[in-house]
Amino acid sequence: MDYQKLKSIDNEEILDDILSVPRQELINMMSNLDGDIMILGIAGKMGVTLGRLAQKAVAAAGVDKKIYGVARFSNEESRRILEKWGIETIKCDLLDPDAVAKLPQVANIIYMAGKKFGTDGSEELTWAMNTIAPAYVARHFKNSRIVVFSTGCVYPLVSVESCGCTESVAPDPIGEYSQSCLGRERIFGHFSKQNGTRALLYRLNYAIDLRYGVLFDIAGRIWADQPVSASVQHFNVIWQGDANNYALLSLGLCDSPAEILNVTGPEVIPVRHIAEEFGRIFNKKVEYCGTPGKVSYLNNAAKLFKLFGYPEVSLNKMLQWQAEWIMNGGKSLDKPTHFEVNNGKF
Repeated sequence: MDYQKLKSIDNEEILDDILSVPRQELINMMSNLDGDIMILGIAGKMGVTLGRLAQKAVAAAGVDKKIYGVARFSNEESRRILEKWGIETIKCDLLDPDAVAKLPQVANIIYMAGKKFGTDGSEELTWAMNTIAPAYVARHFKNSRIVVFSTGCVYPLVSVESCGCTESVAPDPIGEYSQSCLGRERIFGHFSKQNGTRALLYRLNYAIDLRYGVLFDIAGRIWADQPVSASVQHFNVIWQGDANNYALLSLGLCDSPAEILNVTGPEVIPVRHIAEEFGRIFNKKVEYCGTPGKVSYLNNAAKLFKLFGYPEVSLNKMLQWQAEWIMNGGKSLDKPTHFEVNNGKF
């Protein structure tokens, strides 16, 4: 698809379609991938479009492969949409070991379940969701490939001069959310070694959807004449459609011990640069708040680009689409990224 010709994305139906366009490499992989695919936590903010992407790639490859979507489905609308797209849904609480034990054995697992938003004040549930549920899943699917969604927040905060953390940098999480995410990785890593389960830890920094994300957070504040936080001065982002493609392609990289892969865009982006660009487009003066910090969560995704190539949607295109979405009153998921947080309290 030629994304450069698309000046704006006008509604959620078009957005979901754009977020689920399969790369040719993914279609080729589906032709050779053995077994079905199950997405655990599919009802979350990325899972629905990732499920649709998987279904599109399978159809384009012309293979007979079932896509399962597993979640609690507290919002039945997401379940209805998934089933309309041909995804077989299963209602399951991953904190219930008996329910997990009843899930069908599937060769390929994308693990997206976890808790982030509102972590501060609900630490017990955060730890349970991010460490106990993974143990049940890793034990049940010990013979599967498992791509485990994680976060760049398991790394230490670094300066912009560092060019970001590579996969060789030792984790040093700040705060209970980030610590629990490392806990999730350690649980899957343990079972990968113990049972020979092929796994990959997918350390993602800031997917962009237009309904949420760092660009939405910054643009939304400027549009509402509110100050932009300058406490974290740099960040990485990646178009969610690219992140979805990379996640499914990563099934081919799963190994024991678990592989690690940083996933983000190629730029280290100054907050002030993006804010001023939105200010120019909106014709608004940008105000800032907070004490500028010297470190940020920054990922270096050179390994990803070497394996799968660069993202297909550029930063400039994301910025353009995001501005148009905000000006046209596009929907918000009301899930701030908290990108400006540098004390671990999400």
